[in-house]
Parts: sequence; structure tokens; C-alpha cells
Amino acid sequence: MAVLDGLAMYDQAQPAPQVDIEQYAPLVKRIAHHMMMRMPASVQVEDLIQAGMIGLLEASTKYDASKGASFETYAGIRIRGAIVDEMRRGDWAPRSVHRNARRVQEAMSQVESRTGRDATDQEVAAELEVSLDEYHSILQDSSGTRLFSYEEAVGDDDSRVAQDTSVAACQNPHQGIQRESLKQSLAQAIKSLPEREQLVLALYYDEELNLKEIGQILGVSESRVSQIHSQAALRLRGRLQEWAPENS
Repeated sequence: MAVLDGLAMYDQAQPAPQVDIEQYAPLVKRIAHHMMMRMPASVQVEDLIQAGMIGLLEASTKYDASKGASFETYAGIRIRGAIVDEMRRGDWAPRSVHRNARRVQEAMSQVESRTGRDATDQEVAAELEVSLDEYHSILQDSSGTRLFSYEEAVGDDDSRVAQDTSVAACQNPHQGIQRESLKQSLAQAIKSLPEREQLVLALYYDEELNLKEIGQILGVSESRVSQIHSQAALRLRGRLQEWAPENS
């Protein structure tokens, strides 16, 4: 199976006897294809699948049924984490995309500072002195960049924490406090987003719908959903400036 190509990259890990890796390979493919929906066109889904397979193998060696979480739940978290790590290592977007995304973020902040409310697409485009179509094109290009990674902020849920408690206890406890504070700040920032942006994030991350499915619910195209997602991410980053790497 092509999906098992990542196995060779993780020779040292020996899966727990009770876990059938091939049985959960479709889970890796499903998660990879879901996350692929907002990657640039240059990214190959096979790369995400390989990273996900490594996460699955890690899950198979670290899973402890006594902690309460099902293996599929725990593996899903590990798979997403491995893919996010791959995203973090490989920054596929050209510098111009990052530069334009920063311009959008700054324009949003300026408009919202002046008006005291959420900036609309038209207002941000006007602030940037570009057409609405050009603004939407910038959002589309920004959809796969690392400007703000929701998964990095919320990727560890209680089931993973429960599995790794003994490891975390030996690491920096201050880091755990910071992470929890970030998650709380992120949750508050998400609640402050425009309703449609909140809905897109909820459908994508909580319900795990793809862009096409979300578009059918909202009555818009897949590309428009991608734009809304990018706009939400940039708006969140602007509202969480204190958590930006350069400020930490």
C-alpha cells in the first residue's frame, strides 16, 4: 500500500502487538486529505500521509488503554501532531505570500482600531488600496501558510495529555502553564470573531468537514470557504500578538 510508505521512516518504533497499523492507515489518509484542503497547491498529500504514518506509529508505541481514551482518538491526535510538525518544518509559501498576509493582518488591525468593530472585506481591501478580487486572491494564497496554526495551539487535548502525563511532569511545567494560557486566550479570541468565521472554524476543526462540505452548508464556493478560513486565521493572529514567536 502506498499509504504505508512512511513505515520505512520509523524503523526503530515497534508497534504495540494489539495495534494493527494497516487497520488505521485509512485514518491517516482521511486526516491528511482533510488538512490538505488548506495547503498550497505545491504540497503533495503523500508527504502529509507519510508524516501522519509516523504519528500513527508513535501512537502505537505510546498508547495506554488504562488512561481512558480510545486508540483511534489518541492516534488521531498523534497523526495531526505529526502532520503539523511537518508543516512547521517545511514552509512552502514564498516570501511574497507571507509579506502580503502580514499586510492584511496590519490592515485589519488598523481598520478595527479606528472603527471599534470587525473589519469587513471591503474595508480591508480599501485599506490595502486593492480591489476586492485582489484581496480575496491574497487570502487564497495565504490559506496554507504558517502565519497562524490553529492545530499547533489546540492540537493537544485531554486524551493526549492523559497519555503523556508522566513525560510532561519531567519537562518544563512553566511551558504547560503557558500552553494552557494560550489555549484560553485563543478560545476567547475565537468567540470574538464574526459569526461566519466562527462557523467555518467550528465546521472545519470540530466537525472535521472539508471545504466543499462547508461550502454546501454556507451556500458558497470552496475557494470562498478557504478565504474565510484565511481571514479568520489572520484576524486571530492580529488579536493574539502577545503570543507571536517574536514576542515570546
